[in-house]
Amino acid sequence: MSQKPSKYTISKITEFDKEKTYKIWVDGCFDMMHFGHANAIRQAKKLFPNVELFVGVHTDEDIRRHKGPPVMNEQERYEAVRSCKWVDHVVEGAPYVTQVDVLKSHGIDFCVHGEDISFDEDGEDTYKYIHDAGMMLVVKRTEGVSSTDIVERMLKLAKNKENQQAAPAEPKPEDLVFVSPYTKMRQFLPTTHKITQFQENPREPTDEDVIVFVDGGFDLFHTGHIEFLKRAKELGTYLIVGLHDDNVITQVKGTGYPIMNLHERVLGVLSCRYVDDVIIGAPFVVTKDVLDSLNVNVVVQGTVWEPECSIDPFELPKKFNIYKQVQSPRPDLTTTEIVKRIIDSQSQFEARNAKKQKKEAVNLQRVLDEENAQ
Repeated sequence: MSQKPSKYTISKITEFDKEKTYKIWVDGCFDMMHFGHANAIRQAKKLFPNVELFVGVHTDEDIRRHKGPPVMNEQERYEAVRSCKWVDHVVEGAPYVTQVDVLKSHGIDFCVHGEDISFDEDGEDTYKYIHDAGMMLVVKRTEGVSSTDIVERMLKLAKNKENQQAAPAEPKPEDLVFVSPYTKMRQFLPTTHKITQFQENPREPTDEDVIVFVDGGFDLFHTGHIEFLKRAKELGTYLIVGLHDDNVITQVKGTGYPIMNLHERVLGVLSCRYVDDVIIGAPFVVTKDVLDSLNVNVVVQGTVWEPECSIDPFELPKKFNIYKQVQSPRPDLTTTEIVKRIIDSQSQFEARNAKKQKKEAVNLQRVLDEENAQ
């Protein structure tokens, strides 16, 4: 099914004050913050030449009430948003239904959201008051990713492990009635243009830079990764992250991994304010070619090391005395742990996804009915 926009159209800004700094508001759950979230924030930041960007993040309590259980807790989500390089301010505990008086208290000029509609517990548009106030701007939604879709990937991983020998079940007609263009979407297609957008204002390292290199899968890019990268960056002035190929991660962690493919992981890492550059498809073993071609001064490893293998990927950096191990700030938070959160509450997340998709499909049908009536 091709994706069809909601009743809201993407805003076209033709007149604005080039000298003014516009205060822009973006809000959401930002659960398992991914490159789609980051791209919405990036687009909001680029609407005007001068933008001060405020991002409101909902509480766990509000999300449970209106949507269902979050995967990441509110503190984890606050820190994930705070690490995004286009964010100026994080407003913790922003209301799920966006309120004009809250925006006015921060001096906001406009609120920004994608063209998909967010719904409250009653199926109403959470931005209805902002639309009525004439403060809404709509940007293009990033195709190929959603938190709902990522949860479904992990649920599928759990089911595949339970029924590895079972044949896939044929879908029933009633299962195909509610199909949302936002949660059942086309595959993400990576382009050099999208990578260029995320690698904003790149700079080449200079002779004065202390170049730090870290590598890994960085799957389901989360606050454990972010805090580790922050500590790694403190050991130098220029941070390069090497991302392993999908097949390497599959060999190390098993079938079903990575949850996010290489290009999705690249965009997630590039959105982090601590990262200067990314190596796409870095080798699992840190080789002399890697060290020499990147002029690496320090190679960093965390204390949380999920892969189980007989070889030491850091043997050469250790030999050259440029290896450092830093304490992982969140040893309790790993990609495996996030998958476990989903599996442990499988029925709740299945119900959450089904509820969200049904709301979106009902809205789509309403839009189609309105168009046919015109």
